[in-house]
Amino acid sequence: MRDNAQSIDTLRYQSINAERHLHPFTDHKAIKPSDTRLFVKGQGLHVWDSEGNRYLDATSGMICTAVGYGRKELVDAAAEQMRMLSYCSHFFNTTHPAMVDLSEKLFSLMPDRYSRVVYTNSGSEANEVMIRTVRHYWKITGKPQKKILISRNNGYHGSTVGSASLSGYKFMHDMGDLPIPGIVHIGDPYWFGYQGDLSEKEFGLLAARQLEEKILELGPENVAAFVAEPFQSAAGMIFPPKTYWPEIARICRQYDVLICADEVVGGFGRVGEWFAHQHFGFEPDTMSIAKGLTSGYLPMGGLVLSRRLADALADGGVYAHGLTYQGHPVPAALALANLKLLDEGGIVARVRTDIGPYFQNILRQALADHPLVGEIHGAGAAAGLQLAPSKGKKTRFVNEDMVAAYCVQKAQESGLLARPSQGRVLLAPALVATHAELDEIVDKLRQAMDKTWQALHSA
Repeated sequence: MRDNAQSIDTLRYQSINAERHLHPFTDHKAIKPSDTRLFVKGQGLHVWDSEGNRYLDATSGMICTAVGYGRKELVDAAAEQMRMLSYCSHFFNTTHPAMVDLSEKLFSLMPDRYSRVVYTNSGSEANEVMIRTVRHYWKITGKPQKKILISRNNGYHGSTVGSASLSGYKFMHDMGDLPIPGIVHIGDPYWFGYQGDLSEKEFGLLAARQLEEKILELGPENVAAFVAEPFQSAAGMIFPPKTYWPEIARICRQYDVLICADEVVGGFGRVGEWFAHQHFGFEPDTMSIAKGLTSGYLPMGGLVLSRRLADALADGGVYAHGLTYQGHPVPAALALANLKLLDEGGIVARVRTDIGPYFQNILRQALADHPLVGEIHGAGAAAGLQLAPSKGKKTRFVNEDMVAAYCVQKAQESGLLARPSQGRVLLAPALVATHAELDEIVDKLRQAMDKTWQALHSA
């Protein structure tokens, strides 16, 4: 949809952008500057580009703008804090009210199992801090040999050296000679990608028991933690079989291995619970948080610690970690306003009782029988649709990346922003979406699926 364009020299911005920036996960030789979208405005679930085109954002930016764009409450909270105290370090036994108030609110939303947090500037940093913190925990509790962290193929945990090592993508590891020592990977619980004869429940147990096999191979005395997203977000909103997480929890208890949940995407109401691990029924020892903490308005993340870890670390001598912008007062004040909006504004409760069930229902009504859709995963305001060439069979397109990208391109041409991931289409609308906006998302995606199916069969 086209609205009145702002007076902006789009070509100038595109040219400078192409000359001065390296964009994330981009082959720069394969793109033209004129293809770059220049977004200039956002309100609610919509964003506008410099040419006046309006898009319905079905991905919440990078799955972070939980309360939508342009919320005055958040802007005002940041501005007021900037006027009052624009910076305060967390070093040398200093603090400030914004961070303390944020922590009080944050832990009021969590079970009593959790007691301390280390604030960071992003989810990548939160996972980076987690690696050091977990290894230090085992050292000060008399088991310094427990250093190895096990994560999963197709898991995503960030782009810093440690967090990219945890991420299970070879093309990421090829840049920088990763993974770093002490990080190994097992298979992920991707049911559609499994071609054996086991049922989904049996496959869930099989996938979980890869962890046990790896622990025994490495030696339980050497394994520090299992690191995983409750559901795989960047891989395409892959939700594991129901048998998976209970078995993972059993294995970790048996071998005294910590569970470190990456809640960067799943946290703060995305699936209708405050944290995604609650949806799956397990209790992690650490939680990495970001994105929904501030709804993407300012960078902020954190590593939340269970009492088991926090008490040991507090009594274990110097905690030799710190960041200049750790607990920065401006994002802290904004995060507090955001959490109040999510909680006292009833947004998370509405995702659980209204928006989530409605979205999942209309998505399946419209697309479960579509000839291009192999399966639909999701809960709350998160969904992943697997594209497949044969209905009723777990077969995948040889060029599935291209098929998903084409489908998303067709959606964009109709004013809908979705996201491709391998052979899947990912949806994660803001938690404040209306029924009408969800209807529009599903309708435009169905049209894009129709066009993709027609293109595949027109030759």
